Amino acid sequence: MKRWLGNRMQRNLYWVVVGLATVLGLTLLVSGTGKLPGQTEFAVALLKSFWTPTLAYFISYCLPWIETGLGLFLFLGIFPRIAAALCLPLTVGFIANNSWALIHGVEKFPVCAYCFGMWEEFLGALSPLGALILDVVLLCLALIVLLLHQEGFLTFHPWFIRRDTGEKL
Repeated sequence: MKRWLGNRMQRNLYWVVVGLATVLGLTLLVSGTGKLPGQTEFAVALLKSFWTPTLAYFISYCLPWIETGLGLFLFLGIFPRIAAALCLPLTVGFIANNSWALIHGVEKFPVCAYCFGMWEEFLGALSPLGALILDVVLLCLALIVLLLHQEGFLTFHPWFIRRDTGEKL
């Protein structure tokens, strides 16, 4: 009975972590794909804050691709712990940017600067406080996936492919 309960809890934890990784991945995927078509608009939005022009243009062209790649890896379950580890500095940067916007006043920065790109037309724009809360949640999700994922750190085994262990998840 105890062994059965332990296996069942492990399976449930596995699926909870997979679900959280999928939510994190979808959020990054939506954010990254929304910024890809409008990288110039994203650069202009970055220039309104503390970024220098060179750094703003570099971020506006690299960040959407990084978000999209990490989002795909997390959504598909490919190297989820590595992708979650790479999400940590990314989300800390988002938190720093939104904290800076809040410190300098909501009047100057009423909305998050192009957080979801073109998808903001459908999803609506976030306030800096809303974006900060979302970023803290994303940081927590990345930490949970990094620390509680049951697979190895270098595992290349998507969650949707059946395992050969004979043990059903």
